[in-house]
Amino acid sequence: MSLQTALSGLDAAQTGLDTVSNDLANASTTAFKSQAALFEDVYPTGEANVPGYGATTEGMDTNDSEGSLTSTGNGLDAAIQGNGYFVVSDNGAQQYTRDGAFQLSSNGTLQTASGASAMGYSGTSTSGTLTPITVSTGSMPANPSAKLGVDLDLNSGDAQIPATTTFSPTDSTTYSESTSTVAYDSLGNANTVKLYLVQNQAAGGATPSWTVYAQPVTSTGTAIGGPTNLTTLNFNTNGTLASGSPKTLTVNWNNGAAGSTLSFDFSGTTLGAQNFAVAGLTNDGYAAGTYNGTSINSAGQIVSTYSNSQTVTNGTLALANFINPEGLEAQSGNIFAATNTSGTAVINTPGTGQAGTVEGGYLEASNASTSSLLVSLIQYQQAYQANTSVLQTEQQDAQRLVQI
Repeated sequence: MSLQTALSGLDAAQTGLDTVSNDLANASTTAFKSQAALFEDVYPTGEANVPGYGATTEGMDTNDSEGSLTSTGNGLDAAIQGNGYFVVSDNGAQQYTRDGAFQLSSNGTLQTASGASAMGYSGTSTSGTLTPITVSTGSMPANPSAKLGVDLDLNSGDAQIPATTTFSPTDSTTYSESTSTVAYDSLGNANTVKLYLVQNQAAGGATPSWTVYAQPVTSTGTAIGGPTNLTTLNFNTNGTLASGSPKTLTVNWNNGAAGSTLSFDFSGTTLGAQNFAVAGLTNDGYAAGTYNGTSINSAGQIVSTYSNSQTVTNGTLALANFINPEGLEAQSGNIFAATNTSGTAVINTPGTGQAGTVEGGYLEASNASTSSLLVSLIQYQQAYQANTSVLQTEQQDAQRLVQI
């Protein structure tokens, strides 16, 4: 009986050594979750006051604690801070991982080092059917300007120009202030629209109006026609804009690009005892741009940047949570599979529901503690040697018995 008991102890010690050995081997594995072997005692059924039969392996306990985050400087790396697993697909099989060392395939698909596709929501959507996330690394075409926002701080103390004065862009005495804004055409040329602002002479202490003249100029510096009386801005007595916005300017650039219809929005313009300033400019157009790179932000969005300062959100990573994450089945390649014990995956985007957030440019380190594992290694080694001694004693006793 003691032989069987010692063999069970030897087997348990070997299982413990195998577990510790695996944890130590993965001390540097990204997002690795260490395990501990669980054992239970064995007693004969229906008997009392007798020794046990030894030990047997009860199961494996997975340590789901979060490993420390390490900065990598790689924009496609991502670490989960908090709960959740990245959702990946390998040949149609949905799997889960904490390893966010993503990369782009030759066709732009975001994938793990083993080639599994990172799953999420396309574009700016955060719901719907999960799909592989793809990134376009091609150039971005130009987008012609259509809406231009021009917010000005106009100075009521500027000289008022009599109505009899003929405006001329070459004579600064015929206007009060001037500024300009960029207007991109369909070819991506950064043309200019010069704006000349005339504070009109007001009668009887009334709030003065301002006339705006627009002069389109091509990117090569060629003026298109003469200045156009674009609009007259009228103000309330508290300096807020009362009327005159928006106004549209039609321009034929004469440079091979399509003509532009530019809508000017002056709604944020104010009049007061203040220095003249351009408070804000907005422009919905931009030049063509080349691809600069892609990174992952805290919301799990995969964002590409371009040389024209534009960005494109290619998609949002999905995170899966489980009622019992310890019930997940660990598989090779830093992958987990759902089981009946883990429960069904609950899918969210980072920072919503029970899902943690994502740190772009970071990877999660292994949570295996080398120092603790070395202590466990010694303990299992001692248990192995002790059970070996029992077996040797049993062997010696058996030999003596045969010799009698």
